[in-house]
Parts: sequence; C-alpha cells; structure tokens
Amino acid sequence: MPANKESQRDPNVSLALLWGEAEERPRRGPRPKFTPAEVARHGVTVADAEGLEALSMQRVAEALGVTTMALYRYVPGKPDLVDLMVDTVLGDPPALDAVPGGWRPRLEVWARACWDVYRAHPWILTATGLRRHAMGPRQVAWLDGALAALEPTGLDARQRHDAAILVLSLVRSLTQESLDRTEEGDREWDRLTADQLARHADRFPALTRAAAAGAFAPAPAPADPLAFGLACVLDGLQGLVERTAGPGGG
Repeated sequence: MPANKESQRDPNVSLALLWGEAEERPRRGPRPKFTPAEVARHGVTVADAEGLEALSMQRVAEALGVTTMALYRYVPGKPDLVDLMVDTVLGDPPALDAVPGGWRPRLEVWARACWDVYRAHPWILTATGLRRHAMGPRQVAWLDGALAALEPTGLDARQRHDAAILVLSLVRSLTQESLDRTEEGDREWDRLTADQLARHADRFPALTRAAAAGAFAPAPAPADPLAFGLACVLDGLQGLVERTAGPGGG
C-alpha cells in the first residue's frame, strides 16, 4: 500500500507541502505530534549518517516513535520527504548583495556556499540529480541569488541561467570526485594505467607523454579543491561578458 501510494504522487500536493501551502484537513484521531519540517530533520539525520539509500519511511517513523503508516499523515511518501530534506539542508542562500566587487566575486561566494552544503550533505547529489524534482522556497532562493548576481553582466536570461547551472555543475562534479577518490584507489589506478600505457604507448602518445611528465604523479590534496576549476569557469564567463559588452562596453 505505501509503495502504491508513492507511485501515485500528486505534484500539486508535493509543492504545497514544500511551500507550506498545504490545506489543513480535518483529521480523526489524536492531534499531530510533528510538523513536516521535524519529520524532514529526522530524515536528514539518517541520510547524513548512512546515505540516502538507507532512508525509508520506516526508519524515520522509528526515529519519531510512530508507526510507518502514521508517518503518512505528515508526509505523503519518501519522494516528498526527500524534497523536504533538500530544502531543509539548503537553508538560506548567502547574502550576495553584501559582497563587493560585482558579479564575479558574488558568484564565487555562491559557488563556495553550494560546495559547503554539498560536502556537508553529500546525499543531496542523488536527491537532486538530473531529474526535474519539486523545488522548495529555499532552493528557488539559491537560484534566484545566482541569477541576480549575473544580472549586471549584460548576458541574456538564458545565458544567465546556463551560467548558474554551469557553476553548480562544477560544484556537483568536484563533490562527487572528492567522495569517490581514495589514496588506495588512486595508487591502484596509477599502477594499472602505467602498465597499460607501457604496453600501448604508440596508440596513446599524448597520454604517455603526460604520464611521463608527472601528470598522474602522487600529489597532496589541494588546500582548496574548488579553486582551479572555479577560476577556469569564471574566467570563461568573464570572457563571454566582455565579448557581449563589445568595444567600449562596461
């Protein structure tokens, strides 16, 4: 029954729950003990400790001391719970208006704030993914902040949106890489790659030269994993902004 309930998810109900616009319906039985936000916080505790795959309505119900079926009085199903959790951990976006220097430092502050959230709650990578999920007010506020930072650039609306998504995609990619990589895994990859290149150097000359020059040599983790990629992306956006402005433009 719960699985079928979740498969028939009503997006209007989900959005109303996220935005605090759900109508109060008369309920029989005892007065509700929790708010959807409290349920979401318990879900965050599970996901932070064990990952999103460990999250279930049953686990959250046990943490709250209620039955699984009782939990459906507060949240229609797991997808709705996950959407609430995302909006909960995002919190309020940084106050970019207070950042001096124009669009570039503001977008950098925004990117680093995103990085902090993703690193603290890595399950958000899976929760938000590439699917079109319901967005709560905090998630919308983050996107709105990035678009506002880009408004003075002279880029058109589509370009501003694409620029914000490009920066976010970098943050997501680097977060995933930081989760996947281990010293032991890197050593094994280096060993296997070196063996393969030694046998097939003539097929991959550029990669062989790069490896010989130390491209894959062990190196300490960068103090700021976001610095290089973010600078490259922002440099590219700055070039686009300058080309858009044209000769004599601002």
